[in-house]
Amino acid sequence: MSNDNSSSLKAYVDSATGAVQSALGSLTGSTADKAQGEQTRTDAAASHEASHTVGKFGPIAVSPSGGVSQDDPARAEGSWNQTVGSGKEMLGNLIGSQDLKNQGIQQNAAGKGQEAQGQLSDLGNGMGDRVQGALGAGLAGLTGDKEGQAKYQDLHDDGKAKLRSAQKDIEKEAQ
Repeated sequence: MSNDNSSSLKAYVDSATGAVQSALGSLTGSTADKAQGEQTRTDAAASHEASHTVGKFGPIAVSPSGGVSQDDPARAEGSWNQTVGSGKEMLGNLIGSQDLKNQGIQQNAAGKGQEAQGQLSDLGNGMGDRVQGALGAGLAGLTGDKEGQAKYQDLHDDGKAKLRSAQKDIEKEAQ
C-alpha cells in the first residue's frame, strides 16, 4: 500500500538534497545543477503536501498511501448532538422557550466534547498504529518476512489515514 512519493521524511530529505544541489550549482556556476536542485526542492514540497492530504467520504478516510480508516463513532455522535443542540437553541429562541434554548446550548456543548474526544482517540490510535507499523515493517524487513512487512506497512498506512483524518477535521474547526 505504501507510496514512497507521499512520505513526509522523504520529502524533508529531498528538500535538503535539493537545497545542497542548488547551492553547489550556484558556487560552481552550473545552471543545470542549480535548476535541478530547485526542481528537487519543488518536487519535495509537493510530496510533503501530498503526504498530509486525506480523502474523506463521510466517516471513512483514505490516505495517498492507500491507508483506510473509519472515524471514531464519538466524532459522528458529537457532530449530530451539535446539530440537534443548535436546532433546539434556534427553536427555543423562535418560540420564546428559555428551557428549550438552554437544553440546546447544553446538547451543543456536550456534542463538541464528544467530537473532541473522538478526534483525540483517532489521533492517538493513528500515531500508535503508524509507529507500530513502521517498527514492525522494519523488523520484518530485516528478517526477510515479506508477508509481515506488508502487514505492518498496511497498519502504518491505515494509522496515517486515521491521523490525517483527525488532523483535517481539527484544522477545519479551527478556521
